[in-house]
Amino acid sequence: MGIAGGSAPQERAVRHVAARSVGGPMDGGLRITLNFHPDRMVRGVPILDSLAADGVYWSQFVTGTSNGGLSAFPGGDRWRWESRIFGGAYDDAAPHQRPIYGALNFRQKPVGAAPRFGSAHFRLTAAALQRATFCYPDSFVEPEHFGVAGRMSLLELARADDRDALDDYVEAQVHGTVRLDRDVEALVLDPSYRGSEVEAAARRLPCAVEWHGGFRLGVDELRRHPAYRGPEFVALGAAVAVDDVLDPRIVGAAVRTGAHDDQALKRVWHYVARFGLTSPAPAVEPADAPP
Repeated sequence: MGIAGGSAPQERAVRHVAARSVGGPMDGGLRITLNFHPDRMVRGVPILDSLAADGVYWSQFVTGTSNGGLSAFPGGDRWRWESRIFGGAYDDAAPHQRPIYGALNFRQKPVGAAPRFGSAHFRLTAAALQRATFCYPDSFVEPEHFGVAGRMSLLELARADDRDALDDYVEAQVHGTVRLDRDVEALVLDPSYRGSEVEAAARRLPCAVEWHGGFRLGVDELRRHPAYRGPEFVALGAAVAVDDVLDPRIVGAAVRTGAHDDQALKRVWHYVARFGLTSPAPAVEPADAPP
């Protein structure tokens, strides 16, 4: 996808953000990661099976699903944020033309840049940096600071900020189709999925499969942090734990039962992602904070 001089909405969006960006070029060795839960369903189909069938990673405007807020419809919050950030470039665009969201893994975390959105991640190729835009903090807070690969001052802002570990990321928006056979270096999974249907489905994708160190949270540790998301979510986590342990596979199984509110289990996942990292990478980890 060419950027300079084009008239497609993606090209107009990147040019609009570039005009608002400052700083020097970023390190070309950094990567964008797309964190997600690999055992969830998309329109009744396991997400990895859907990805294998399409060969493309779509935005929530197409899938109707999200690991964060779900507001991707005309007039919704996501639509409004995109209109503001990209100068209206996508206001009349088809759903499949809109950007997909990830984060720049500037801290080079083995679990991806934004594990609050899921235990697995696609690691994109270096070429994806050239058609991506960035903001800090997350677009849902309507940020004023933006970047592109050639003008990137956001990393200094992020490194100087004192944010919770789950909020410690620079959001990335990748413009143009993200194909698994061309734009993905690897799918990186949690080891709790070894030998599972998730691993079998991952092996059918046209990209490499890798493993990170894993998330695993004991109930005793969970109970030490009632103020982080709330005591009701600690109680729920303890209730769905298996042998007093939570990991991504266990939380995913609880989601699929349909017996618990999805938003409540999302906060249980936040506990696992925040306090259950078994091979932590350097990250800002301040005291307990509200969701």
